[in-house]
Amino acid sequence: MADIFAVVADPTRRELLGILLRRRSEPIASGDASVSELVAELALSQPTVSKHLKVLREAGLVTVREKGQHRYYRIEPDGLAGVGAWVAPFLPAEDEPAELEAADPSAPSGFQSAAPVPGARLATALGRLSADLAFRLRRA
Repeated sequence: MADIFAVVADPTRRELLGILLRRRSEPIASGDASVSELVAELALSQPTVSKHLKVLREAGLVTVREKGQHRYYRIEPDGLAGVGAWVAPFLPAEDEPAELEAADPSAPSGFQSAAPVPGARLATALGRLSADLAFRLRRA
């Protein structure tokens, strides 16, 4: 699981995933994007974009289809499922406060301490991102 977190930790790779997600949800788009289209949208060099796409492909987050000299990338719907499953236990239930807090044994509810759990905001944000991504992919 650590490999997936390292992959999505890079802002360029997250931006690539976002572009591919938008492509998939556009009514007239096929969901695919060529390397040259991604280069133009990101304003990065072709070797840089290709390097990041390779990392995403090896992690199972995108698939590639070749047509002649061109490669077309598409987001892989199940790629982040493991991340969502790992993060889910750290997210508050619907009826709990949005911020996870450290348990205080002397507090009545066990969630009254003012000290936040380290990484709770990151886990919450990552969980919401992966859940939103999975929802959009299933809906598209």
